[in-house]
Amino acid sequence: MFAHGQTVVQLMEQLAPKHYAVENDKIGLQLGTLHKPVKKALVALDVTDEVVDEAIGIGADLIIAHHAIIYRPLAKLDTSTAAGKLYEKLIKHDIAVYISHTNLDVADGGINDWLADQIGIVPEGRQCLEEVHTDKLYKLVVFVPESHHEQVLEALWRSGAGEIGHYSNCSFNIKGTGTFVPGPGTDPYLGAHGKLEKADEIRIETIVPYSVHRRAVQAMLKAHPYEEVAYDLYPVDLKGRSFGLGRAGKLAKPQTLGELAEAAKQAYDVPAVRVVGPLDRMIRKAAVLGGSGAKYVRHASFAGADVLITGDIDYHTAHDALAAGMTIIDPGHNIEKVMKQRVADWLNKQLESGKYETTAVASTLNTEPFTFI
Repeated sequence: MFAHGQTVVQLMEQLAPKHYAVENDKIGLQLGTLHKPVKKALVALDVTDEVVDEAIGIGADLIIAHHAIIYRPLAKLDTSTAAGKLYEKLIKHDIAVYISHTNLDVADGGINDWLADQIGIVPEGRQCLEEVHTDKLYKLVVFVPESHHEQVLEALWRSGAGEIGHYSNCSFNIKGTGTFVPGPGTDPYLGAHGKLEKADEIRIETIVPYSVHRRAVQAMLKAHPYEEVAYDLYPVDLKGRSFGLGRAGKLAKPQTLGELAEAAKQAYDVPAVRVVGPLDRMIRKAAVLGGSGAKYVRHASFAGADVLITGDIDYHTAHDALAAGMTIIDPGHNIEKVMKQRVADWLNKQLESGKYETTAVASTLNTEPFTFI
């Protein structure tokens, strides 16, 4: 069975929830329809004419890309223009285009974490450069018969509930007596129709982040034996986990700026990098931000980083960084290509788990617009 287009997108949004995106970012379905089965999904950094031909060649029904193909409202659709021809080709071949941009940058285990991993920034103590989203926290309270207490607890924890700071599996449990009368037409797990039932139950209280609250409730209901489950879900005045753009942290191995620049060429598979600062400067803490990061030099400095690794640094920003004693490595915007294989692998794992025949394929095309000579 092939996954429905909406199902593929829902899986994608488990990795990169839409509410993580920067305000007014152009994400989500941009062209076509998700109301169809998807045999293959092509994962690409950019949607160019060549990438669309690649999608046609492999029989893809959906392209999941990082960079948007529609940036502003269209006044008209002129198929004699380059953009119009691209849209026309996609429509004629019934290929939908879905964009996951800053939400994939921000996501835990998304583009910026992948880039940080590649350059050797250790996971412990990583911080984001600019906070974009803070998860709201909810308190989930549910009443469970003693026989299913552990079963429901385990289901909640597997769903992501019970995390407070760096602690997991957090809950509070109180024994008590539940009462109910099964009415006509019910199929009670305990008790008989029309008779008052008293059951030994346990009240479970746990914290649930907004990002997983639907999954947590579904997992709880599935594990619970009752036909009608008594539970409450309400917001609490506690700050949840923060998510943001960029990553900063200690390098696994301190090295000079020159050595790190050479490592960046290998790690990000680029022929050259631009470097701002003395090559013999020792780098112990680094910051990385996929895409255009010129406005985040100060953020990296505030995070205590010795260097910012990012793309699209302009001349004046480079001078300002030098004056402030900050170093920069610019390997280009295209290093975000790391998302192609990573997203495809992640989706295939989820699709396989759901027993779908749909497959995700990483684009093999290089969409770097610059030629280095």
